[in-house]
Amino acid sequence: MKLLTRRTLVPASLVLAVVAAFGLYFFQPWKLFTNTTVDESLPTVPSIAAPEQPGTASQSPAAAPEELARGSFISHGHPTSGTARTFRLADGGQILRFEDLKTDEGPDVRVYLSMRSAQEAEDGLGVGAIQLAHLKGNLGNQNYVVPVGTDLSGFKSAVIWCKRFSVSFGAADLVPVQGQ
Repeated sequence: MKLLTRRTLVPASLVLAVVAAFGLYFFQPWKLFTNTTVDESLPTVPSIAAPEQPGTASQSPAAAPEELARGSFISHGHPTSGTARTFRLADGGQILRFEDLKTDEGPDVRVYLSMRSAQEAEDGLGVGAIQLAHLKGNLGNQNYVVPVGTDLSGFKSAVIWCKRFSVSFGAADLVPVQGQ
């Protein structure tokens, strides 16, 4: 009795190919060997000065963003380090900034603000977490726009979260800076 006949080998090969394609798409194992570096500068917004003469407006140098909170990343499911900082820009906009970020690449990795502490975020984002964007890169300096009208004072941490596998790569407590 021949077990490997053409009648069984062809369908088995097709099933194996479909399973392999799904596994490659879902797990994206090549990301274990790649890095994406992002190096964005801290945004500044020019402020509009009072007109020197009627009918004219002049721009003054860019106003420095106001730092609201900061914290260092702790590792959860993947080694993660760097600093998370929140800023209010001169135009009233707010950003979350990662500096010197180092973490792993992964499939479907996103940036969240959570009302849970960095340590608690390892077990989940919690109620009220907001997604800012997909992680731009696993290395470097990067900025994420916070939605207009968001009160940052209620958020305790910035979290790098793999949505596909519900795993926190790492998180940083957002501690208000002196004078805030």
